[in-house]
Amino acid sequence: MLDRLQGMVEAPRQTRMPGLLVHGASGIGKTMIARNLSRKYAPEYDPASGITRTPLLLLQAPPAPDERRFYLHILAAVGAPATALSARAQNVASLEVRVIALLRDLGLRMIMIDEVHNLLAGTHREQRRFLNVLRYLSNELEVSLVCLGVSEAVDAIRGDIQLARRLDEHHLPNWRDDAEFSDMIQTLIAAMPLEKKSNLKVKSLKQVLALTGGVTSRIFALVKDLSIDAIITGEECITDDAIAKWTPVWSRHANPIGGSRSPGCEAAPAAQDCRAAARRVVVRLVVSAGGGQLL
Repeated sequence: MLDRLQGMVEAPRQTRMPGLLVHGASGIGKTMIARNLSRKYAPEYDPASGITRTPLLLLQAPPAPDERRFYLHILAAVGAPATALSARAQNVASLEVRVIALLRDLGLRMIMIDEVHNLLAGTHREQRRFLNVLRYLSNELEVSLVCLGVSEAVDAIRGDIQLARRLDEHHLPNWRDDAEFSDMIQTLIAAMPLEKKSNLKVKSLKQVLALTGGVTSRIFALVKDLSIDAIITGEECITDDAIAKWTPVWSRHANPIGGSRSPGCEAAPAAQDCRAAARRVVVRLVVSAGGGQLL
C-alpha cells in the first residue's frame, strides 16, 4: 500500500492524475498509513528560493460537506490562517482563488482526505458540491487525490460518477489467520521493551484474532496492555496464559466503589512504581511511533 501511494506522489504531472479510495473498518490503520506517508513527504524549506515545498497535504474531511470550511482548513494546514483575511476575502470564491494559488506555489503533488465518509452528514446536493471541489482541485493543480474512510466512504464518493471513475478502490481487510498476521504480531511484540522473548503458540495467535476481530487498533491495544502487565508483574514477556486471561482495559481496570489498584501494584515500593510508570510510557511511544511501519 505505501509503495503504491509513494508511486502516486512521484507520478509525473498529467491531465488526469491517478487517484485512490482506501476504505476499511474503523481502526484498521487507514489514518496510520496516511500519517506515515505524510511524515515521509514532510514540508521542506528551500533556502535558495526561500520557498517551502509541500509535496503532500493531509487533511481531515470537515464534519459536514462545507466548501468554505474545507478551504479554511487547507489554509490553516499550510500555515496561512484566514484570520489575516478580510471578511470579504473569506467568501467561497475568494478562498478558492487563494487556495489554488497557494497550493500551486507549494509544489503540491498529492492531497489526502481522511474521514471522507463525513460527507454523508450533508444533503445530496451538499455532497455533490463538495465532491466537485475535490475533483476541481485535483484537475486544476494536477495532483493525485487519495480519500480514506470506512466502508460508507464508497457510497460518498460514488455520489459523483466522474470522481468515482478516477479513484481506484482499495479495501483494507481485517487481519486474518495467516503468515502475514503472525509476522505482524511478532514484530509488534519485539518492539516492546520486554527483557524476555515471547514465544506464543498458534492457539494464542488465533485467540488474539478472536478477541480483537482482526482490527489493528485493538491488536495494538492488546499487545500494549499485556506488555504493561508483564513489566509490572516482572514476567517480562507476553505468555499464552496472559492472552487467555486478557480482557479489555476498560473492563479489567474498572474500579469498584472506594477504588482499587492495578494488579501487581498493591505492595510495590515507590521506586518500582516510578519505573513501571516510565516503562508504560515507553510502551505507548513505541506503539505510536512504530505502528505505521507494520502496515
